[in-house]
Amino acid sequence: MSELRRDPIGGRWVIVDADHSRAPEEFKHERNVFRGGTCPFCYGNESMTPPEIESFRDSSTAPNTPGWQVRVVPNKFPALQIEGDIQRRGVGIYDMSNGVGAHEVLIETPYHQKDVSDLLNTEIESFISMYCRRAIDLTRDRRFKYIMVFKNYGAAAGASLEHPHTQLVALPMVPKSVMEEIKGAQNYFEYRERCIFCDIIRQELQEQERIVLENKHFISFCPFVSRFPFEVWIIPKKHNGYFCHMSLEEVPFLAGILKETIARLKKVFPDLSYNFIIHSAPINSSGDDGVEYYHWHIEFMPKLTRVAGFEWGSGFYIVPTPPEAAAKYLREAA
Repeated sequence: MSELRRDPIGGRWVIVDADHSRAPEEFKHERNVFRGGTCPFCYGNESMTPPEIESFRDSSTAPNTPGWQVRVVPNKFPALQIEGDIQRRGVGIYDMSNGVGAHEVLIETPYHQKDVSDLLNTEIESFISMYCRRAIDLTRDRRFKYIMVFKNYGAAAGASLEHPHTQLVALPMVPKSVMEEIKGAQNYFEYRERCIFCDIIRQELQEQERIVLENKHFISFCPFVSRFPFEVWIIPKKHNGYFCHMSLEEVPFLAGILKETIARLKKVFPDLSYNFIIHSAPINSSGDDGVEYYHWHIEFMPKLTRVAGFEWGSGFYIVPTPPEAAAKYLREAA
């Protein structure tokens, strides 16, 4: 019989097929294939992007030239514009504001066909450090209330350019899905006086059934209430609301566990497309910003299934592989 599982953070329900667990070879995922052609993010093509905002590069080289290791540029087709005032207003019963925000692209590596799992740990540390630098810089703009960092890898995951990159979007309000998660964490804290994410970490470490990887500062695990098959979370053991406030000591450990998690997923599912999103506390709040009860983490979603009518209509997700089985496959993929 299938199981209904309820997420203790946001309250959503999922249906887990516990009797007929789908094995990795039963998923017919769309493989990511590099097509070639001229790429504006490639080394030597710096003139094809908007002028860079920031970069890690050789000290002898100038901006917008070769010599970089990590490069940040404005999105050529931004969802939001950095210039202007928000100007919140109403049109009858409808609320509106100007599309003010920031939309940046972080080019993780000069190498067109190297995903995270193909990079050296020091190279991954560099782009993680740049995530933090850009988030801290955008936080200084009091118009912004939330910094979203997300990666689309592969066409099936929505990537319009093949070259490995991450996007940062600064929003003038907190997104609804983020607010639901924060409210759920706040309710739990007010009832139990503990962070729900810290409790999840303790339980996962105790049970070990859904753990994929662990190091000194982070764990990688398939959440008990996964929305998607082989969904993985990476979360710091130390309580912290903001990913950009992680310590320098933590960065190499995050680089290592991020690389190995992706490597194992791609060993089980060759040429896998995926998304990951960094969940962090809101910024520039006039009241409690949630640092006490919120805990930053990365949610990693392989593109193995598609959301269809039942999911859209009910808000339930159907998971054909229980997270306990998914974690076992990933542990064995060492």
